[in-house]
Amino acid sequence: MTQTAIRFHDLTLGYDRHPAVHHLDGTIAEGSMTAVVGPNGGGKSTLLKAIAGALKPLDGRIETRQRMAWLPQSADIDRSFPITVFDLVAMGLIPSRGLLGRIGRKDSAAIEHALDAVGLNGFEDRIIGTLSGGQMQRILFARLLLQDAPILLLDEPLTALDSATATDLVALISQWHAQGRTILAVLHDMDLVARIFPQTLLLAREPIAWGKTSDVLTPAHLQAARQMVEAHDPFADYCARVA
Repeated sequence: MTQTAIRFHDLTLGYDRHPAVHHLDGTIAEGSMTAVVGPNGGGKSTLLKAIAGALKPLDGRIETRQRMAWLPQSADIDRSFPITVFDLVAMGLIPSRGLLGRIGRKDSAAIEHALDAVGLNGFEDRIIGTLSGGQMQRILFARLLLQDAPILLLDEPLTALDSATATDLVALISQWHAQGRTILAVLHDMDLVARIFPQTLLLAREPIAWGKTSDVLTPAHLQAARQMVEAHDPFADYCARVA
């Protein structure tokens, strides 16, 4: 019997009580690979932030059964901070070692292994501000790999990457899924979603369609998603579901 990794109970998310995601109900199965797609401003990144615990729901709740690791958008990383690749990747050990935990020989080997897995072995002493966009994204994947979490939340992991980097990281995502991990990824490339992801959630401030990818990515559903976001009033009052 398939277990549930994440469950949404009438979930409403937003900022300053202006909802960005309305009344989401449903489940993400353990070991599934689900794409979250939809127009800009549809609440996709907001949903991942809430699942990761970085945003408190306005209403409803999120229930999870397992540890999670969250890959934020690369634009959220301050690359002017003078930190080395080794130290940034080592931050993936914080959930298991604590903020002040000492990095031992075994940990250093794990960091080197993670860098090798993303094709950047030998970059340990580089300052992150010297990296290209593709190299930086590989480093963030290495940090995620080090967390060894059963649920992986990926926020636009393939945006603005060269084709070689994107191909390598897609292969890594597929490898994680083959290991039995639950993958939830915000993506914009519909061709990639249709080719790689079995399940899709089409979100436009509320779920437009959710299920088998071929059933979700239809012209009618995509048009409905665009219309929903275009009709949104950002100054509307908070809405509560009437029982």
